[in-house]
Amino acid sequence: MMQLLVGYAMNTPDHAQAILAVISQIPFGCATSYGEVAKKAGLPGYARYVGYILRNLPEQTRIPWHRVMNAQGAISFPSNSEKYQQQRARLEAEGVSFSPSGKVKLSTYQW
Repeated sequence: MMQLLVGYAMNTPDHAQAILAVISQIPFGCATSYGEVAKKAGLPGYARYVGYILRNLPEQTRIPWHRVMNAQGAISFPSNSEKYQQQRARLEAEGVSFSPSGKVKLSTYQW
């Protein structure tokens, strides 16, 4: 079954599984971008779809969603939100450092 999402025609179950498989492999203490996840899942150019998949994960998921950031190394949630604080705390607990501007140097933490 094909579904139109964010301007892309895609087979969502297969693509979603590929994306989740890649995210599941991101090691402890590493961070990467939505675009890099899409590329490793064989879906270059589908960074927004990665975000869509992550936004729709169940609350108690075991997928390490917190290791995925935007291409600038910033958390995509508003900085005053609970989700931002949760993601940052999880990354810092894994040893990921943030600059004073709130960004992660992805080249340092990329897997």
